[in-house]
Amino acid sequence: MRLTVLGSGTSVPHPRRSASAHWVEAEGGTLLLDFSAPAVHRIAEEGLDWADLDAVWVSHFHLDHVGGLAPFLFGTKHAPQTRGRRRPFNVYGPRGTRKLLQSFDEAGGYKLFEQPFPFEVREVSPRAEFEILPGLRAKTLSTPHTSESLALRLEDAGGTSLVYTSDTGYTEALAGFARAADLFLLECSFFREKPVKLHLELSEAMRLAGLSGARRVVLSHLYPEWDDVDLAAEAKRLWDGETLEARDGLRVNIGE
Repeated sequence: MRLTVLGSGTSVPHPRRSASAHWVEAEGGTLLLDFSAPAVHRIAEEGLDWADLDAVWVSHFHLDHVGGLAPFLFGTKHAPQTRGRRRPFNVYGPRGTRKLLQSFDEAGGYKLFEQPFPFEVREVSPRAEFEILPGLRAKTLSTPHTSESLALRLEDAGGTSLVYTSDTGYTEALAGFARAADLFLLECSFFREKPVKLHLELSEAMRLAGLSGARRVVLSHLYPEWDDVDLAAEAKRLWDGETLEARDGLRVNIGE
């Protein structure tokens, strides 16, 4: 598997960090983990094959994680690049994902569900297990952020694994969920003295990294307070493992 960070930031406008979106390439196709509004254009900026994207994962319904999905579907409905597409496109997310898209759809009568290719929204529950792409298994875990928030664990046929927390408060259940993951893609909104309970600060993120036994950690969903902090150096004070700071455009080969 390969990860490309499209958006390492938050809902706060930032000159170098777009809001949440992470592109995953696997043997069975391509998957986008969350779909912020800037991701529609970030995909093209990174030279990724947006017209053949196979699936999208929606972790929860905050707009900095899902605000680009409806515009993307508006684009695929009309773009010449998708006229000849026949391969299915699936959106996976918590219960309520279809209702959310329908609300966007009905606001302008866009007919987003009428795509030139097979299109389906598949809602999943906490602790669900399913095949998200051919040969790529997925598991979910409820997390303390919103009522619908789900973390996702991906594992391919060769055993390579990626765990994506998206936004979350602290829970040691995430460490068990990410046990021995090849890559733990973990939110780390704040450096220290976090102003809200339902996000993570560095000490909490590093505790989860240590408890999980993950091979590598990528910290993302970074607020502007991180701009003047050496994230990797600060992380090293708390955990001996390899920690990468997510940056827009970062590419990581998973399992190597």
